[in-house]
Amino acid sequence: MNNTLVKYMVKRYLRFDQDQPFIFLSALLAFLGILLGVMVLIIAMALMNGFDAEFRKKLTVMNYPLTIVPKFYASVDKALYEDLRSGFPELAFSPYVASPVIARRGSTMEGGYLFGVDLQAEAKANAVIAKAVEGKSFEKFDVIVGKTLFDELYLSDSERLMYIFTQAEPGGLTLTPKIKRFKVNGYFDSGLSAYDKAYHYTSLSALQTIMNLPKSQYDGIHIYSENPHQDIKLLEAFLPDTVRIKGWWEDNVSFFSALELEKHALFIVLMLIILIAAVNIISSLLMTVMNRRSEIALFISLGASEAEVKKIFLYLGVIIGISGIIAGTILGLSGLWVLSSFDIISLPADVYGTSRLPLKLSVIDFISIIAGAFVIVVLSAWYPAKKAAQVDVLNVLRNE
Repeated sequence: MNNTLVKYMVKRYLRFDQDQPFIFLSALLAFLGILLGVMVLIIAMALMNGFDAEFRKKLTVMNYPLTIVPKFYASVDKALYEDLRSGFPELAFSPYVASPVIARRGSTMEGGYLFGVDLQAEAKANAVIAKAVEGKSFEKFDVIVGKTLFDELYLSDSERLMYIFTQAEPGGLTLTPKIKRFKVNGYFDSGLSAYDKAYHYTSLSALQTIMNLPKSQYDGIHIYSENPHQDIKLLEAFLPDTVRIKGWWEDNVSFFSALELEKHALFIVLMLIILIAAVNIISSLLMTVMNRRSEIALFISLGASEAEVKKIFLYLGVIIGISGIIAGTILGLSGLWVLSSFDIISLPADVYGTSRLPLKLSVIDFISIIAGAFVIVVLSAWYPAKKAAQVDVLNVLRNE
């Protein structure tokens, strides 16, 4: 096979032809289409992965990696808590008591959950709370609220905030809800406004007193684990039948399934941009074949093989496509660097959970984009190359 001839003809056909400018324009459009497709795919996949990772990180903190809850009418007691601490010293355990409440300031009311926790233990299991309590001292009926609620109710430190509990107590001939005022002692900021508005934290003893619970009885135990999917199996074998353990993902299966489905759908839709650009490669190569039939027939009559002719046009299409892929990759990665380095786009934190644009391009997605684009380019160049090798030499030389 004469590789010198192949390289020479590829270079010649890539040049701008003044007699046939539309062929060059079609190839240029194919190049730009693949460039844009690859660039948009890289940025879009990085955005989807970034949001997915951001939500997972925030939900892991506020939902806790693992949680032990009682079955039916059983309860979690202090003895189990101590056994877990001694049996799994590498994990962080935080017992809690929870109650639905309504926080009221003036005429404004917000529903949520009040958690009674051991703040020292909770700080080890929850990084958000650890940051909120750092360097502070707490009394029994102090409360920490979320930043969103703190701002919306225009609260200040040491202010008294009224809580209305759903549990009622006898009051003459009627039942009245329990009401207690707590002193606000700072706020936490998880980055997710839904949690910052609904979650409140006070001392474990305070809520046990209000709920008339024994000091050794809890509603559950929060657990922080670096590898929750592995640790949940070890803990399940350790726990008695009266309690069960659940992972944070069990409450968010539908949400992350929807994100994953949206990511795959977006990948397919954006890959169609590359597919449309590949149509321009096909049309450009077919026009080149039609306009160069006499040259192709002359090459074959002078001894060029069909494989060499096919290789010329296959290389021509692949060079256009790979050039677009390389340029698109460079622009896509450059776009990610610009978006991550400069605060160009600011997101509403109450909607997306973060004010900065989260970006994370996985290796698998990057390889899938490059491989998918390359396959489309090769397939789009193969058919015109095959047609070029099938030129009828006798008819072309006789008529042209």
